[in-house]
Amino acid sequence: MRRRSVLLLLLFLFSVTSGRAAGPTITIDATSPSATVSPLFYGLMTEEINHAYDGGLYAELIQNRAFLDDAKSPVRWSTVQRGGAAATIALDPAQPLNDTIRTSVRLDVTQASGESVAGLANEGYWGIPVRPRTRYRASFYAKAAPGFNGPITIAIQSDDGTTVYASGRIASLAQTWTRHELTLETASSVPTTAKARFALTLDRPGRVWLSLVSLFPPTFRNQANGFRPDLMQMLVDLKPKFLRFPGGNYLEGDQIADRFDWKKTLGPLSERPGHMAPWTYRSSDGLGLYEFLLWCENMGAQPVLAVYAGYSLKGAYVKPGADLEPYIQDALDEIEYVTGPTSSKWGAVRARDGHPVPFKLTYVEVGNEDFFDRSGSYDQRFAQFHKAIKARYPGLKVISSVGFEQPENRRVRSLVPDVVDEHYYRTVDTFLKMATGQYEKYDRKGPEIFVGEWGAYETPFEPWNERSRNEAPTPNMRAALGDAAFMTQMERNSDIVVMHCYAPLLVNVSPGARQWRPNMIGYDTLRVYGSPSYYAFKMFSTNLGDRIVKATASETPVLVSVTRDSRNGQVFVKLVNATDANAPVQIDLPGVKGLASTATVHTLAADPQATNSIDAPTKVVPVTSRVSGVKPGFTYTVPAHGIVTLVLETR
Repeated sequence: MRRRSVLLLLLFLFSVTSGRAAGPTITIDATSPSATVSPLFYGLMTEEINHAYDGGLYAELIQNRAFLDDAKSPVRWSTVQRGGAAATIALDPAQPLNDTIRTSVRLDVTQASGESVAGLANEGYWGIPVRPRTRYRASFYAKAAPGFNGPITIAIQSDDGTTVYASGRIASLAQTWTRHELTLETASSVPTTAKARFALTLDRPGRVWLSLVSLFPPTFRNQANGFRPDLMQMLVDLKPKFLRFPGGNYLEGDQIADRFDWKKTLGPLSERPGHMAPWTYRSSDGLGLYEFLLWCENMGAQPVLAVYAGYSLKGAYVKPGADLEPYIQDALDEIEYVTGPTSSKWGAVRARDGHPVPFKLTYVEVGNEDFFDRSGSYDQRFAQFHKAIKARYPGLKVISSVGFEQPENRRVRSLVPDVVDEHYYRTVDTFLKMATGQYEKYDRKGPEIFVGEWGAYETPFEPWNERSRNEAPTPNMRAALGDAAFMTQMERNSDIVVMHCYAPLLVNVSPGARQWRPNMIGYDTLRVYGSPSYYAFKMFSTNLGDRIVKATASETPVLVSVTRDSRNGQVFVKLVNATDANAPVQIDLPGVKGLASTATVHTLAADPQATNSIDAPTKVVPVTSRVSGVKPGFTYTVPAHGIVTLVLETR
């Protein structure tokens, strides 16, 4: 007993003299970074879901601009008949614009004069966004029947047609297909509204055919056929290192004919037929391969290119061997378009499209979620793609779309890929459990891990479940805590987890626009907002060093990851407290010299049910402050339901 008392006394004296307090502690070994952070942390994943492209990031305002969305009627278009004027509209496959756009709309005006005009109007994507002092680029193809040569008036007007916000006029129309372009400009007195439509009207009887009717607002960096500025800026602000595109399921399509056929997405819009996307609506393909690459360039991010691998969602697949060779050649051509010199066939096409300089490409993914292929053909299909890509482009890393996240995926493979893609849509509780021990057990010899899709959901309903439609389109603070917890795990293991990206990225929150939840960024026709998960991701992606630092947590519920910038000595400490109570913790940095006594702290904390919305976009946002009293051993309290990034300055 006496010996035990002496031992306890010695332990107490040691704790006092060493300056270490008993209790919750995080010890950070900042003087001996353990590994290099992957240079592609953090990134973004995108696909056409929730009207992410058409009606979202792609700035085109006209829905069904080529009249191809429905084979029987010109959906999203309606007749305009004012003051006793009369007109009808109908699809006319006998008057195609060309071999690509094989139908048009026929406008028959039987009665019109002066102010009594007739024509057709497009409702846009849940309205046309009207703002004061704004210039819009309108264009369309038109062809007049004999006996009519114009004029035609183009206008952005209220959805009942009584108020005109901006208008222009084409004086005459030819009897052959002719493209017309003009600028519409709103006055400073015009109100901001989405209750508007785009109309083309005649003031006299006649027959006119129209095709590829387009209206663009100002775009990001004023790029032609470009992006919605506020949405693009939200993405730029995340400072992503890569963009995985053209998508998950969007790459495959429901059927082989509905895959992302990249060659059909190049060139003028009049040469892009569009295709049926897998999430219930048709894609215009205005956002094609070239635009994806510009998207990457706008963000300063690398492309992570996914190529079609011969499997589509409804189960159709291409047999390995000779049948697969045309699809492999198509993938090689696609890589050449991205990276080839202008002297190459497809590099020359890229130069024609406006970008002579090749894009940087490091990773190519073969397919998407091919673990759904019940034929078992992916192993052979992947090997065939891998061999061909490596033979032509030995420096590229090839990603398998079958990862290790499911036990059945851990079978022996005929060829070990450079990288495997894992997807995790899990409950918050599952992500909190995965935050410890998930990747520490992975073999550092490889393959590398790409978490190509992940996201925590906070309800008992899976994201694809019909009942989830009754939930908010974007996640709440509780989901953000699960996301942040999982990010600490990936960051601590960013030597083997070389890339990751939240999914889905975008959702149009207008009625009927959504197919999945939760999503990182929400928007309607006029507004955009970030979810709590968006801000958690931003806190992590914009506060990151290039070296992994070992951090050991003891007697605390706080999850932690730490990185250090080897160039300036900054230490980034990420702390996540998913409990209901504040969590004081002593932060020890043994051996650190030149530690500044103040630090920057970014804090995201709120009631776990709190969230942002289109009408309350900043209810849950990070707060930046300064903390004093920083030293090699100091106490910091992580708030309940809180995510914290401490930026420590060292020499």
